[in-house]
Amino acid sequence: MTWSEEPAHTTLLAEEHDRLLDFGASALVHPAGGAAWLDDRGGADLGRGVLTWITCRMVHVHSLAALTGRTGSAELARQLLDGLAGPLRDTGHGGWFHRLDADGRPDLAAGKSCYDHAFVLLATSSAAVAGIDGAEALLAAAGDVFLERFWDDDAGRCRDHFSADWTGLDPYRGLNGSMHAVEAMLAVADATGDDAWRRRAARVAGLVVDLAASYDGRLPEHFDSDWTPLLDHNEDRPADPFKPYGATVGHGLEWSRLLLTLEAALPGNDDRLLPTARLLFERAVGDGWDVDGAPGFVYTTDWSGRPVVRDRMHWVVAEALAAAAALSRRTGEELYDHWFARWWQYAEDHLVDRDAGSWHHQLDERNHPAAGVWPGKPDLYHAVQATLLPRLPLAPTITRAIADGALA
Repeated sequence: MTWSEEPAHTTLLAEEHDRLLDFGASALVHPAGGAAWLDDRGGADLGRGVLTWITCRMVHVHSLAALTGRTGSAELARQLLDGLAGPLRDTGHGGWFHRLDADGRPDLAAGKSCYDHAFVLLATSSAAVAGIDGAEALLAAAGDVFLERFWDDDAGRCRDHFSADWTGLDPYRGLNGSMHAVEAMLAVADATGDDAWRRRAARVAGLVVDLAASYDGRLPEHFDSDWTPLLDHNEDRPADPFKPYGATVGHGLEWSRLLLTLEAALPGNDDRLLPTARLLFERAVGDGWDVDGAPGFVYTTDWSGRPVVRDRMHWVVAEALAAAAALSRRTGEELYDHWFARWWQYAEDHLVDRDAGSWHHQLDERNHPAAGVWPGKPDLYHAVQATLLPRLPLAPTITRAIADGALA
């Protein structure tokens, strides 16, 4: 029996899941439509406007909660989905805007990204499985946009960014958007039964397997249009929240878990997935955990494994927990249970905010709350999934598994 399967620990995870969902519920819907950015105490920071990816994450979270039977979550998911169907959707050119300002005007200068559209796929697939009105039609539309604009079938990879009217394609290619695209494609496959989405996800994963082998488990994140790594990208902006310089420790952990989900979803597809998942996990732990005089994961390292940004992000711990649980379930090895227990205690000691709610999104290198990269507590996606994934099988993906009654 793994740590998360023990009755007392299952109860602990379930209680934390419910506590998290209390955070910001009454302030979540922005007057302009979609989700408000939540501040440190769960109030709406209306001046930040509405971001598509935040809205999508909260549609996903409350669709999951609706499937667990939580009162009020289905209605919250529906209201947030209305934002995706309405003001966040570009009815002129197609696709979804990145952001609305505080008055509800779209930010055209931000263009359209794979990252945002991957989350639209995730949100609409989860809402469809949860039976939220309008979700199936929105999922079909999101799938069409993604395949037309972001999926490069010749390369088996994702394009990253266009201008708002789709006339300009940025030469930059990125692993962050691709990672969330893999998560979303697996979810769409489970929502629709269309196995082609899993095969697309497997093609992107093949790139990650190759990169992990070539760079000793430190994944390059940034590439040119030919997918040549840009190892010095943003060296002058190392703490960028989406495109930081160097290797992002948390993404190694996130990919570790996703590769195991893919392996379970497509048995026999690639016998390199488990070894790569192990490598990514071991490299992230070796480079990132407790390496600078205080517990916690550093945000990024250089290509030799030296810390660059030492602040601790809550999402990294959440992904570490999910990866440890996945490897424990896949291998049966007690090592991963050890790590899970240690990181859950770290979360309890430093991240879980019993006073104001949710988890602190960022800590400094001495584990004091900070806000240089992530002010406030804008969403619940990573923390909520950390309370659910350890209680689920590796496949199907989280929403379908809960709908099928697999949640412990």
